[in-house]
This record gives sequence, structure tokens and C-alpha cells, in this order.
Amino acid sequence: MKYLNPNHTMLVTVPRIAAVFFIALQLLGMKAYPGGTMYDTSTQGYSFSKNFFSDMGAYAARNGDPNYFSMILFAMSLTIVGITFISYYLLLPRLLGNDRFNYILTWVGTLFAIGGSVCMIGTGFTPSDVVFAPHVFFANNIFHCFLVTALLYTIVIFRSDGLQKRYAIGYAMFFISILTYVIILQYGPSVNSGESALIFQVLSQKVIVIVFCFSVIHQTFGFTKSGILKQKHSLNS
Repeated sequence: MKYLNPNHTMLVTVPRIAAVFFIALQLLGMKAYPGGTMYDTSTQGYSFSKNFFSDMGAYAARNGDPNYFSMILFAMSLTIVGITFISYYLLLPRLLGNDRFNYILTWVGTLFAIGGSVCMIGTGFTPSDVVFAPHVFFANNIFHCFLVTALLYTIVIFRSDGLQKRYAIGYAMFFISILTYVIILQYGPSVNSGESALIFQVLSQKVIVIVFCFSVIHQTFGFTKSGILKQKHSLNS
């Protein structure tokens, strides 16, 4: 009888499903968004270049219409991903902590990942038009937390025999992408300075979220090709 490998389920299957659900729920949320942007409340529907993701999570749309359906989808998508990431990163120290130094790095990286995941869930449940300050705190700290996680896991994978080094390069690119976005958040043009600045910030956010999704899926292929999941499963059987 062939038994299901729980490591494969939680590190490959579930993250892939969560990524698909996240993308699908975001697209549905965009479709359901009534309309309005920061500089033009008369627009219809969601603008990919002028509406932040957080606009979907607002209690009311920018045009003043109720935004309940989009808000629920937004919260659901971030909750699914947040819970998935917590489970995902809790398993990694056992797989990649092949020596004391790596073990310490994986746990520090995991703790920051859990912090970022909690911030994801917090972002989904703090509508920006109702509780703006908590929403901004949670949203920004998603990237601050995962910046540390990406850096530490880049080092871990480079030092580990469990995954091919190209997956460390993938994590390094993920780290550089998050670092770039954090710099944009801190020092980029304010959305209050004009519509061109709004477009720049909105598209920057879209890019980093796409990179986030791609990075997660990329790492799942690393686990399936390395054989580390089968090795760990056989040792625990």
C-alpha cells in the first residue's frame, strides 16, 4: 500500500493549491470591485494600474458603493495564504537544518515568516478605509518580515545539500525583489503627489505579489526534484 507523504503534501501540494486559490480569489475580487480610484471616483470596476490590492479589502469602494463581496474574497485569499505559509515554514527547519548553523538560521527565518504570515491575515481583516493605521502596519510588515526570511533561507539553501544551488539563487532573487519593494515603500514617490506616483506604487505592488507567487511555486519544484522529501519521509517511517 502506497502511503501519502505528509512532507510532500504540505511543502508541494498545499502551497501550489494555495497559490492557485490566491490568484483566483484576487481575480474574482477585482471583477467584483465596484469602481473608483484615489484620483477618480467615477471609474467603473477595478483598475490594474490605479487600484491597490487593498482597495479590494475596503469596506466601501472608492466610488462610495458597498464592497462587501470583494472585501470577503480579499480576506479569504490572504487567510488561506497566511495559514499555508505558517505550516510550510514550520516544516523547513527539520528538512534544511542539516547542521547547527543552518538549523538556527532556518528557525529565525521561520519565525519571521510566521510574523509575515500573521501580518497577511491581519491585512485581510483590517479594511483600509475603516482602520487605516493597523492596515498599513500589517501590509508593510509582510514585506519587512519576509525580507529577513528570504535572506536567511538564501544562506541556508546555499549551505544545504538538500536542494540544488539554483533554488538558493531563486531565493536570492526573491530577497532582492522584496528589498527593492521595501525601498520603494520607504523612499519612493508618495501616492499623494499625483496620479503618476500612484500608478508607480500600484504597479510596484503588483510586481512584488507576482514575484511572491512565482517564488513559492518555484521552491515547490525544488523539493520535488531534490528527493529530500522522500529521504526524510523514509527516515521517519
